[in-house]
Amino acid sequence: MANVNTAIIYYSSGGTNYQLAQWAAEGAKQAGSEVKVLKVAETAPQSAIDSNPAWKANQEATQHIPEASLADLEWADAIIFSIPTRFGNMPVQMKQFLDLTGGLWFHGKLMNKVVSAMASAQNPHGGQEETILSLYTSMYHWGAIIAAPGYTDPSLFAAGGNPYGTSVTVGQDGKMIEDVKEAVMHQAKRTVTVADWVKTGLGKP
Repeated sequence: MANVNTAIIYYSSGGTNYQLAQWAAEGAKQAGSEVKVLKVAETAPQSAIDSNPAWKANQEATQHIPEASLADLEWADAIIFSIPTRFGNMPVQMKQFLDLTGGLWFHGKLMNKVVSAMASAQNPHGGQEETILSLYTSMYHWGAIIAAPGYTDPSLFAAGGNPYGTSVTVGQDGKMIEDVKEAVMHQAKRTVTVADWVKTGLGKP
């Protein structure tokens, strides 16, 4: 396998997508990739965060995670996003980060990146699929290559069968309802594998 660099970029207020990112990192490392786990910058006011115990606790628990930068996107061969849904769309924190990539896009620095995405919501049909697809729209503009999991492994059926990317339902207690760890790890391994094919095919070291 070529030396594949994988950036796992997430936004999480309650900790779910942070956990998904950790599982994705585990899978990517097992596939032989160099991995960075990164969070996008928080845009909500601190007063709002402080008023929500789970949000505040997650902020404190992830202080050690570096914020994603444009340099990280340029470094990466594979990029895995993990986000909660906001009315069937990505959260503004992730949208702001993507909106800053115009310079990289203009200079062709984002084409042929291999990307995949995961999502969470509080209801089984709370917009997870549409959230992933909305994020992929930006990737098409990049000229990136989408590595959707499809139905390439039995773990995806156990996780709920979302072919666009692993998704999970979070109960009122803040815990995940579906068992998605194996599906997340498979998706990460698949993304790294596709990135290896692309990188090798392009003749990159």
